[in-house]
Amino acid sequence: MTNDELILRRRAVVAGAGVVAAAAALTACSTYGKNDSAQAPAPKPATAAAPGPNAAAGQPNPSAIAKTTDVPVGGGLITGDVVVTQPSAGSFVGLSSVCTHAGCKVAEVSGGTINCACHGSKFGLDGSVVTGPATRPLAAKNIRVEGDSVILG
Repeated sequence: MTNDELILRRRAVVAGAGVVAAAAALTACSTYGKNDSAQAPAPKPATAAAPGPNAAAGQPNPSAIAKTTDVPVGGGLITGDVVVTQPSAGSFVGLSSVCTHAGCKVAEVSGGTINCACHGSKFGLDGSVVTGPATRPLAAKNIRVEGDSVILG
């Protein structure tokens, strides 16, 4: 095999690798964000209820993820993988703390929105998208209120 033939074979391999890389990138781009426009069902707000049968008078509920007094009206708090908001007095909403854009955990609830620090997405206190790049709302988490405790489930 001559030197010219060897150079041509190397060029073919390099060119082929470039074509494969370009095809992989196009495939990733064409599937990224598919179904982003699908709407998740709106979360059902939990309202304050009488203490459950297992809640002793004055005793904290061991399965509580938050106290109702810790969730500001018109705001919320992040506890583990749940964001608990209180859009209006006595109405509590549970949402996933995972941003629907790229899977980052949201960073804070501030100024009436739930904010993701990774790419700047902002969500309303009901989980709806206020500012992208996210296009899907935060997933609802089932919560309930027993006495002064917010319970997951």
